[in-house]
Amino acid sequence: MDTTPIFTHDTIVFGLLMLLLGFVFYTSTSENSFWKKFYKYFPALLMAYMTPAVLTTLGIIAPEWETTDASGQVVKHQSQVYYIASRYLLPAALVLMTISIDLKAVFNLGWKALAMFGTGTLGIIIGGPIAIYLIAFISPETVGGAGPDAVWRGLATIAGSWIGGGANQAAMLEIYEYNITNYAGMVIVDIVVANIWMAILLLGIGKQKKIDKWLKADNSAIDTLKEKVSSYAASISRNPSLADFMIILGIAFTVVGISHFGANEISEFLKNNIEAVRDKKSAWSSFGSQFFWMITFATILGILFSFTRLKKYEGAGASKIGSVFIYILVASIGMKMDLTKIVENPGLIVVGLVWMAIHVALLFLVAKLIRAPYFFLAVGSKANIGGAASAPVVAAAFHPSLATVGVLLAVFGYVVGTYGAMLTAELMRIIAPIT
Repeated sequence: MDTTPIFTHDTIVFGLLMLLLGFVFYTSTSENSFWKKFYKYFPALLMAYMTPAVLTTLGIIAPEWETTDASGQVVKHQSQVYYIASRYLLPAALVLMTISIDLKAVFNLGWKALAMFGTGTLGIIIGGPIAIYLIAFISPETVGGAGPDAVWRGLATIAGSWIGGGANQAAMLEIYEYNITNYAGMVIVDIVVANIWMAILLLGIGKQKKIDKWLKADNSAIDTLKEKVSSYAASISRNPSLADFMIILGIAFTVVGISHFGANEISEFLKNNIEAVRDKKSAWSSFGSQFFWMITFATILGILFSFTRLKKYEGAGASKIGSVFIYILVASIGMKMDLTKIVENPGLIVVGLVWMAIHVALLFLVAKLIRAPYFFLAVGSKANIGGAASAPVVAAAFHPSLATVGVLLAVFGYVVGTYGAMLTAELMRIIAPIT
């Protein structure tokens, strides 16, 4: 089956994504009454995310596709745009957005951030078995199966992804030995449902004040952090020179190089010397993930730089350049969303949507009870569902200085991901019907 999009060269695909981003920013800053009204309801970040999804849905671009060679063999192809954005631009963005951070003010955000992260994790743990229980009344075969084909085994991989990340998802596939031929269907559920929730979260950012008013949230600590960073940036603001831009990019991509080097070394060292890390079935296997260590190194170095004179480069626009990288990452994530996939396996998609609805309902309930701001709700959720690739994106949408909060919470997700997913899987095993 040939699923080749119109454009397959990443250079052309990247150009299209940049064209879309340019269009979004041009129209979002326009004085035209139509665009003003449009972006009042649909934030620029949401459009930067959704417009590439439209191109993917129309078959203009694609994150991956298949062709058939002369011998009849299926050949799989994959775009590298997301890989480049997540492995090169994301760590660079984290450094540039963290370089002006006030670490004391981050800690002053208090316990509510951790509470909402924990609530998000709990929502996924209980949401899976509840979703199976509810769907089993209507369509037991959708959530049934036996042996390696048992649906709960496949859903366990989604739990690993949603609580932690890719490494945790791989661990769950190894632990519960789900039929690999059916695994692609679970990946689709994971991507489609997570991306729908991402779009809703971004939409909510445009209505943040209304949501916070309904939650009766106390935003004082967040506002203090944003004000401190903004005031500091204003006090050192200057007209940046070419030298400033080159130094800023030099800082960012030197750290990217160091982060990749450190991540490669430490992950290889741990896998070579610690059996639990090497074993894909182990809960400790997440610590063998190079991506995990890359994000960790970039964040730590950014925090360390915030105590040095490099902090002054915020005045030349360090976080603005970081925001550019984040928007490119957002567009590359949006490119992975094919809206037609929603109808490919409707039964499992419904399971995923019910599961996600429970996660979201619990987040809003707890946020209402403890008066947590929408920021904590959104970042606590994405630190679970999406991890280090999307948590800082959502956090930075509120303010560039808050990206660090998203990363720190996402790191917790990696640590608890496999344990939480195993608990979810065992609960689903008890609930799931055998068909």
